[in-house]
Amino acid sequence: MTAAARFGVRLTRGAEDDLERLRDYLVEHRSPAEADSLLDGILEKVATLERFPDRGAVPKEIADLGLREFRQALLGPYRIIYRVAGNSVFVVLIADGRRDMQALLERRLLG
Repeated sequence: MTAAARFGVRLTRGAEDDLERLRDYLVEHRSPAEADSLLDGILEKVATLERFPDRGAVPKEIADLGLREFRQALLGPYRIIYRVAGNSVFVVLIADGRRDMQALLERRLLG
């Protein structure tokens, strides 16, 4: 693929739910403006996966499970876990990396 190649990027239902829960939490504990700003940043980071999605590292927790097809993009403490399949990128998890990522990933990817 050339540098100009574009991948279709899709959020799974789980990733959409993650964003909704994250926004609800931030609205309740911080402010709607801060919640919207963070979500805008996350969605901008997700949009960058249209080009060069393979640049993300395989998350350690996933590599420990023997899975190598998943990668991650980072935005501060937030981790965007995705899988590249052909010309598509599927975002499967968006979470604060300070959480128990091993348990989150096992539930989402293996559950």
